[in-house]
Amino acid sequence: MLDIHSTPGSREHNVHGLERVGSLAGGALMFSKGLRHGGLIGLLQMVVGGLAVARGISGHCSTKAWWLKHRQEYHRLRSDIQRSAAELEVLRASAEAATRGVTVTGKDPLTGS
Repeated sequence: MLDIHSTPGSREHNVHGLERVGSLAGGALMFSKGLRHGGLIGLLQMVVGGLAVARGISGHCSTKAWWLKHRQEYHRLRSDIQRSAAELEVLRASAEAATRGVTVTGKDPLTGS
């Protein structure tokens, strides 16, 4: 994928080894399948296959670079959500313990009625 926010010199290789070979092989397969299929579906297959081949040749994927850059924030948010869920569970247990054995009579204890 093209990344309009980075300068040409800042594109480091982030696709290596089997991932790169898989992009090349899968892209070539998808491109050739699109050629055989024809029509709009074939054109879409050719485009996707071409993008995968370009990813494999260049060794860079902007989507993967973005994901790696924002992974730390994702993990922070995930831990915040898990911590909040644990706090809610403690509050629920506390509320259950506080109301266990309590009977509602409809009388206001402050006014006596």
